[in-house]
Amino acid sequence: MNTKQRIALSAIAFAMLGAAGAVHAETYEGVHSITSSASRADVRAEAVAAARNDNPYAEGANAGPAAVIASSTTRAAVRAEAVAAAHNDNPYAEGASSGVAPMVASTGDRATVRAAARAAARGDALPL
Repeated sequence: MNTKQRIALSAIAFAMLGAAGAVHAETYEGVHSITSSASRADVRAEAVAAARNDNPYAEGANAGPAAVIASSTTRAAVRAEAVAAAHNDNPYAEGASSGVAPMVASTGDRATVRAAARAAARGDALPL
């Protein structure tokens, strides 16, 4: 290797070290002071306004009350339906269950039923 090749090789190596050093170089500029053009009262007013606004990112229960839906039914009509439903025999009646449940007569006597209840309460096996 001659002198010119060594110089070129060392220049390339030096340039590569410089480039690698520039990529990782950081400078410390100290702690920056906070500079704001807004006064404390202005910031407080903005915070109060933001707290009173709706949250556009809220979901589910956090979204607040639902929007009011306008109804075409009058208040008097709804009240009349409620009164009529309250005066029905069974407001939850559907199909076959709309009547009064029939009284079912027991096939066992009172003493047998009472003995079975006591045995069940004590954890004894019930006779089948």
